[in-house]
Amino acid sequence: MELRKLQRVVVDALEDIKAQDIQVFDTTKLTSLFDRVIIASATSNRQSRAIAGNVRDKAKAAGGDVIAVEGEETGEWVLVDLGDIIIHIMQPAIRQYYNLEEIWGGKTVRVRLGAPDLPLIPKTTAKTTPRTTSKTTAEPTIKAPRKRVVKPKTAAAPDAPAADSAP
Repeated sequence: MELRKLQRVVVDALEDIKAQDIQVFDTTKLTSLFDRVIIASATSNRQSRAIAGNVRDKAKAAGGDVIAVEGEETGEWVLVDLGDIIIHIMQPAIRQYYNLEEIWGGKTVRVRLGAPDLPLIPKTTAKTTPRTTSKTTAEPTIKAPRKRVVKPKTAAAPDAPAADSAP
């Protein structure tokens, strides 16, 4: 399978399950074992396992070879080996501790994140006129809530004799 196509499949699979901070590194000049390292973060062990499973399934469906998946038992750091591409799915604390970006971060690959299925609008056909609104831009006034005044019930003063008692 072509490297760029496999890379796109992997990035899309990562985004499907909401992987965060996806970075793709070109490792062709650093090692001959693989051509790309992709590092992504997951918010929980369950999400890490789900992302790894989705990457594995989408790569197989696209015709790629899945050599191995490691770390699914714990889910803190899951590695998916696709031969030409190695994917690290890590919890943020583990990712910060091991700092793989420093090892493989010599040359990043620019990858378009987001929905690739949406058509691009050429700059020549895009509207260039600024939007105007008919509403005024004055600050809205904030009204304080009304205070509820409660009148106390009238009671006789303690020193004053009661009206019913006779002297």
